[in-house]
Amino acid sequence: MQLDLTGHHVEITDALRQYVDSKLSRLERHFDNVTDIHCILTVEKLRHKAEATVQVSGGKLYADAVEEDMYAAIDALSDKLDRQVKKYKEKLTDHHAGEARRERFA
Repeated sequence: MQLDLTGHHVEITDALRQYVDSKLSRLERHFDNVTDIHCILTVEKLRHKAEATVQVSGGKLYADAVEEDMYAAIDALSDKLDRQVKKYKEKLTDHHAGEARRERFA
């Protein structure tokens, strides 16, 4: 997994980079085919926004989160992406295909 981190009106410190990396590395636990993540951290007055585009085999997933704290925005972003990756993986493994075959041949 390659992580590309960009900051708009915010300096990306080592602590912030490590925090984003640790939070987004959770995505690989659920789905091995995560190839690239492009994350943008933005600060506008009191709004801290974290957004990410995740490239997986066969598609792209996008999520964003706006909070008053950058670390809270990163947490919310990772939770949203986690749910999307799980849903995408579930779509790839269609569990109802076996039922349809059994009904057709019965």
